[in-house]
Amino acid sequence: MREKLTPSQLKVALSKCAGWRMQGKTGMTKRFVFADFNAAFAWMTRVAMLAEKMDHHPEWSNVYKTVNVTLTTHDVGGVSELDIKMARFMNQTAGRAGRS
Repeated sequence: MREKLTPSQLKVALSKCAGWRMQGKTGMTKRFVFADFNAAFAWMTRVAMLAEKMDHHPEWSNVYKTVNVTLTTHDVGGVSELDIKMARFMNQTAGRAGRS
């Protein structure tokens, strides 16, 4: 079952997710900047594959080489361990996709 992280759990989790910050009380956000559109889109495709596998999908937008991401678990009304797992994967794979 998915559970919303407590404030103390969230603080610890965010400290281990470089560049992520809270957006309001229910989501976490980060901006990724890549070398070009192809690198950004390739990274989004890779993340989409994990999102389908996890059945947990990011809210995101892409303009040229920039991808803005918000992660939240809607059915718990906040951030869950699923969001933290997704954020870590995004951080790990963004560097390999040619982030500038």
